[in-house]
Amino acid sequence: MFTKILIANRGEIACRVAATARRLGIRTVAVFSDADATARHVAMCDEAVSLGGNTPQESYLRWQAILDAARATGAQAIHPGYGFLSENEAFAEACAAAGLAFIGPPSSAIQAMGLKAESKRLMEAAGVPLVPGYHGADQDPALLRTEAQRIGYPVLIKASAGGGGKGMRVVERDEDFDAALASCQREARSSFGSDAVLIERYVQRPRHIEIQVFGDTHGQIVHLFERDCSVQRRHQKVLEEAPAPGMTPALRERMGQAAVAAAKAVNYVGAGTVEFIVEGLEGQEGQGLDDHRARFYFMEMNTRLQVEHPVTEAITGQDLVEWQLRVAAGEPLPLKQEQLRMQGHAIEARICAENPDNQFLPATGTLSVYRKPPHASFERAAVRFDDGVRQGDAISPYYDSMIAKLIVHGDTRAQALARLDAALADTRIVGLPNNVQFLRHVVASRSFAEADLDTALIPREAAVLFQQERVGAAWAAAAAVVHCLQAEQAQETTDPFSRRDGFRSHGTLVRRFDFRHADQPLTAHLSYRRNGLLLAVGGAEAQPLSWQPQADGATELRWGSERLRAQVWPQGEALQVFTPQGATRIDTVDPLAHAGETAAEGGRLTAPMPGKVLSFAVQAGDAVRQGQPLAVMEAMKMEHTITAPADGTVAELLYAPGDQVAEGSELLKLVTD
Repeated sequence: MFTKILIANRGEIACRVAATARRLGIRTVAVFSDADATARHVAMCDEAVSLGGNTPQESYLRWQAILDAARATGAQAIHPGYGFLSENEAFAEACAAAGLAFIGPPSSAIQAMGLKAESKRLMEAAGVPLVPGYHGADQDPALLRTEAQRIGYPVLIKASAGGGGKGMRVVERDEDFDAALASCQREARSSFGSDAVLIERYVQRPRHIEIQVFGDTHGQIVHLFERDCSVQRRHQKVLEEAPAPGMTPALRERMGQAAVAAAKAVNYVGAGTVEFIVEGLEGQEGQGLDDHRARFYFMEMNTRLQVEHPVTEAITGQDLVEWQLRVAAGEPLPLKQEQLRMQGHAIEARICAENPDNQFLPATGTLSVYRKPPHASFERAAVRFDDGVRQGDAISPYYDSMIAKLIVHGDTRAQALARLDAALADTRIVGLPNNVQFLRHVVASRSFAEADLDTALIPREAAVLFQQERVGAAWAAAAAVVHCLQAEQAQETTDPFSRRDGFRSHGTLVRRFDFRHADQPLTAHLSYRRNGLLLAVGGAEAQPLSWQPQADGATELRWGSERLRAQVWPQGEALQVFTPQGATRIDTVDPLAHAGETAAEGGRLTAPMPGKVLSFAVQAGDAVRQGQPLAVMEAMKMEHTITAPADGTVAELLYAPGDQVAEGSELLKLVTD
């Protein structure tokens, strides 16, 4: 076994690898960019080496600098994590040439599976089922469009060298094909350095089910069952679970054998995932239908450890990073196929810095409050929290938007669902938009609760998933008023004239509080009476109000005949209100503080986040219609299209393609009609 390894990654996966290495007595070396100088993964490792720069190209993709760091620190092997260099065959070869073990598959397997078109031809020869499509080398746009017409719409355009949901476009009409192809190729060039694509029939209501495989240097290959990754947004996974609901033992065996055959076709070593599209598989947990109705097709093979590997660890009781280390050190697989067992059900939720109500636009900012669920563990447990951040850390625009992974395990899917919702309810993130409440909405939706799964679940359930406030406006206002009163009490001194108890020698004191909730104005009136406080919100009848602070920092509110347990964190003029039922934001309004400010800034189109301008679709003087694409930005490894908010005329372009812009920067001026 190795005595020291270098982890060529960052964030939660670097912390995850470091935790297993420490348990096995292996020393670790971290590498870091300037943006990550104080990151958690740096603190968790025994040594750390700076790579400089901020962007991946300036830091984590500089494999020569990483090799130099490994040699300088005496590391014997390099763990690439996932993303960055994990599927770079040139880096794997360079590790071998430098006398370093690459904790991953051989470069030949990475190369064979790295290009989707090539891998599909290889899988076809190995007898693995494929989705009907075009996987040829000729990339002439006219030919690609002809092939799409032959396959029949809707079709899926996919970057041949792609992964992680990037470089993918669904095209439903022939007239949209050219624009979708150009956008897909542009994103593929930016993300993978190649604009080659393949075209496949877009399977209706598909399930995305993948099989975890593992091989060693002694010729043994096993599978560790399946994961269902059907719940996705922007072709990227949101929730993953194992085992797949409705899966029958017979279908599991067929898919497992196909995955092992795929791995054997490239002499696979280490951890890998064979991803399939499955159609015709229905039914809730324990109610799998006749598996012969289900058809599965090879989609791709990821030649690395997957983000969602913890759910496999939870149901098998195995540490897959430990398996990776042992296999890379030349040891045989710890278990044979017949020794592997599943127990219970596990679900993983990806917690991301993004705004679900604005097309999942990634967000940046500081984690001013970051509290995990009580009893959450970084190791295998009923509630597990894998992360690479701490309170006070900044989420930068340079890397992926994922903050953490929440993994729960239960005896049944129902128990796992309950634990997941409870853990999400106990998660506190303040300082930037995030998807925690959206995840709670998904977990509570009919489709997910009843395991009615497919990759279109989120748009299908949009009415109950987006912009849904579980905490009513009245209770949000009540919690905000109590927070203000508690803050006032904390500032009081022994001076009797500083007390704010509402005493009046004549008459009754009534205080007014102005808020905005869900973009709607809201007014609360608080009356001080001899026998207590009365609160009225939005013109409703006043009810007695009282509260009791709790030991964990929460406050129990009593308003009328009802009770609510709440925690409130201020962020500027905004108050984040957390309750067991859900969380919401309410803004305090001080009219004097904003006197003289304009209410609107018509004609300005600004960058929604820091990033790079890729292109403009218009020029100065062009007339545009509402919804027409104006510019394309790239941020957090994804493309974002800026569209016209109304009809008008472009007055001026303020940046050029390739320019880096800050959040809020005005991109162009539009004179609206």
